[in-house]
Amino acid sequence: MQKTFPIPEKIASFASIFKKAGHSLYAVGGAVRDWLLGLANSDWDFCTDATPEEMTSLFRRTIPTGIKHGTVTILYKNEKYEVTTFRTEASYSDCRHPDSIRFARTLEEDLSRRDFTVNAFAADCSTGEITDLFGGIEDLKNRTIRSIGNPAERFSEDALRLMRMARFCSKLSFSCDAATKEAASLLHGTIAKISRERVQDELFKTLETRRPSIGLRLMEETGILREILPELSACREIEQIKVGSKNLLDHIYASVDESARMDSPLVVRVAALLHDIGKPEVVERNPFGRLAFPNHAESGAEASKRILRRLKCSNEMTSRVSTLVRHHDTRYRSSWRDGDVKRFIRSLGAENIDDFFRLKWCDEASSVGEVDDKSRKRDEEFKERIKKALTEPLNVKDLAVNGVDLMNIGIPRDSRLGETLNSLLEIVLDYPVLNDKRVLLDAAETIFQTLKTTEQAQGFERKPADP
Repeated sequence: MQKTFPIPEKIASFASIFKKAGHSLYAVGGAVRDWLLGLANSDWDFCTDATPEEMTSLFRRTIPTGIKHGTVTILYKNEKYEVTTFRTEASYSDCRHPDSIRFARTLEEDLSRRDFTVNAFAADCSTGEITDLFGGIEDLKNRTIRSIGNPAERFSEDALRLMRMARFCSKLSFSCDAATKEAASLLHGTIAKISRERVQDELFKTLETRRPSIGLRLMEETGILREILPELSACREIEQIKVGSKNLLDHIYASVDESARMDSPLVVRVAALLHDIGKPEVVERNPFGRLAFPNHAESGAEASKRILRRLKCSNEMTSRVSTLVRHHDTRYRSSWRDGDVKRFIRSLGAENIDDFFRLKWCDEASSVGEVDDKSRKRDEEFKERIKKALTEPLNVKDLAVNGVDLMNIGIPRDSRLGETLNSLLEIVLDYPVLNDKRVLLDAAETIFQTLKTTEQAQGFERKPADP
């Protein structure tokens, strides 16, 4: 491998300011590693022997991004560069943050505090010369993730490195060094000390890699998965014979890899990870001795909500993933009425239609192999019917009448108003031609009278609505 890193002109100009003042500037970590591997990378991190105060004096516009940790964001020629002073760190009482830091004067001291050899490259931003103090280039050749120094010490310093280890294995399709993996297995329980937000972030970054299953399997083998997603670990015990899989967890891994292969958005990748998470809760054997999973999609949707809330995911992510999980096992048939298609859209949400098909294909491809022509034709038919349904009334607001219209014919403003509107919608979903104001008002009177009669027969007394 070449050892002269190509420095872009803008960064060389930026580095010249440091050099003129007697300081050095290095690009560190991923940008250098990915260049050595021939991968694209636009994410730059820099380190320097200049202190934050010295950097602030060198540049007119700076932002004290993480000043107490030595990090300054410098605005230079319409670009933002995040630069951190060389530093060393003391003990990590909380397995995440150093108890104290001190600024160092040498690059060697700074690189020695980093996590893995393949993340500890530094390239001089004036000459392009690459520094590799820990055998990172050799590890790249061997496609290995290895801790710098004693792996148990590195993981004890920052337990999030346990998940970073898995992420980099997935990102680069590397294996893990034996000593590093052994230390991770011994210390997997320390991941519990990491905030759920950070765990979520690393998990999602792993799902966004080219081969998520590599990192997921590594987390399973070291016990990390059991700590962060015990529901997923339970899937290992469920037998399920599918293409390339003999149990449920292998099928899930295959589904997630398929979502990555299809370059699916994150919400689909998360849904692929959780789509069968409800099966262990409902598993039973049918009269023929085969395993069955009644209502597993509904069970999985509820489990997904619990998991994503525990991981502090956004309400939108939680809602969309659980909705996809709830509907992933939907089996469309040509015999569906138009109203059935519309009710499906209402339950799924129009915004989730494309992701529903993506998840469906991931699940199918990892279950039976390549999606066959019959399935493709059925999906195309379903899409066309959905497209048509989206041009017709789907919601109460699409009706030719509204609540005011119903109150004007004597329907009180209580729960019966909503019940009547919903009943009208059910009619229109099946017969859109009836979405006519006069027709719906006549139907509303009949529906309301039926509600009144039913309540009277049951002896139900409704309280008047609040004014």
